[in-house]
Amino acid sequence: MTTLVVCLDRTDDVGRKTGLRSPIVGWEAVRALVTDVGLADPEDSGVNSLLETLRVAQDLRDENEEVVVAVVSGDRESMVSADRAVAAQLDELVADYDPDSAVVVIDSAEDERLVPIVESRMQVDSVDRVVVRQARDIESTYYLLKQFLADEELRQTVLVPIGLTLLVFPMLATLVGPAEGAAAITTVIGVFLLYKGFNVDELLTRTAHQLRESLYTGQVSVVTYVVAAGLTFVGLFMGALGVSNLDDPQGVVIPAVQFAFDSVPWLAMAALTASAGRLLDEAIGDEPIRSSYLNLPFIVVAVGLVVRGFTAYFLETQAVIDPFVVPAYEFGVVSNESFVLTAGERLALFVVTAIVVSLVGARVASHFSPSGTDDDPVAGSGDDDVSGPGLESTVDTASEAPESSDASGSGLTDGGPPRDATDRDSSARSDPDSDQDLE
Repeated sequence: MTTLVVCLDRTDDVGRKTGLRSPIVGWEAVRALVTDVGLADPEDSGVNSLLETLRVAQDLRDENEEVVVAVVSGDRESMVSADRAVAAQLDELVADYDPDSAVVVIDSAEDERLVPIVESRMQVDSVDRVVVRQARDIESTYYLLKQFLADEELRQTVLVPIGLTLLVFPMLATLVGPAEGAAAITTVIGVFLLYKGFNVDELLTRTAHQLRESLYTGQVSVVTYVVAAGLTFVGLFMGALGVSNLDDPQGVVIPAVQFAFDSVPWLAMAALTASAGRLLDEAIGDEPIRSSYLNLPFIVVAVGLVVRGFTAYFLETQAVIDPFVVPAYEFGVVSNESFVLTAGERLALFVVTAIVVSLVGARVASHFSPSGTDDDPVAGSGDDDVSGPGLESTVDTASEAPESSDASGSGLTDGGPPRDATDRDSSARSDPDSDQDLE
């Protein structure tokens, strides 16, 4: 068994520093090459790589293996020519020595890209990566920076903002002052980081695509979304107007609750309008209406009632709004006098109404949603009078199953062979004379 211990040098540092042409084969030739490379450049990590190649070859020889030591270098013109040069030299080594396997010695991430070329020509038993201890951090940082600069997207994401910051800050510091310039720069950087962190660009692209598809297909939801947006702005305006009408707002809790109390009805109507448009699109389409779209309007109304009830409770307990007065009315023989609901009774009325609305929505969704019996083959398995070639073949296959597969009381398996077949195979392996005994 012949093992090729090969040291890979993609950038041809050996040839550039010693003037020798690769491949360089043989123990004495490689040992002399260590001296030549060390005298030419004592700081080169290639010296350590060559010494590691000799050490691996010596260890294999101590184990009585036939070893061929070689150094293969690439080309300095381009990476393509370097890879082709390494491939040609490996073909030459394979033709001359016919190795059964190879041990590859490398000292950089650049040389590691040659490993697939070696694997395409012979079996690679091991890849020995040599890293000089004093240069471990420098080597890693260098290749990380090199890969970073080779990525166009990372360059645009990181280097462009840094360059703009270094370019704009001196101008802002000169015009408005260093503090104001630093504040403006950090604000822009913060907005940019949030923009990239929340994938706002993808969200905007997806929204524009959906809007374009909706316009081209004539969906009703386009109009309802516009109406919902208008109702949302109205709700925000009404909330802000309610906060501005407070006599003596103290802190932020009461203004926030007042804003929610005044804006919730409009925001609920906006969500209800948007969900109604989506429901109409589902009803117009060919697909059956999903239960989630049927239940969504009821959920919106229920949530709006709950929020309205709790905000009214807080405001009424702080005497910001008046108690709810039920007016007197008379309808035929039924009549009542005017009475006032307390804050707790008002909250309970809103919560109970919201629960009732949500239950009605769940009932409506379950009633009108498709049952799925037409598309589910399991749902129709209880019919007695079923015919058809496909079903007959299934029944026949099930009836012809071996009875021994149910020996343990269950016909379910994990996909492996039947238990009786496994037992027969195991018993046959454990007793090689069983066939002779049967004869």
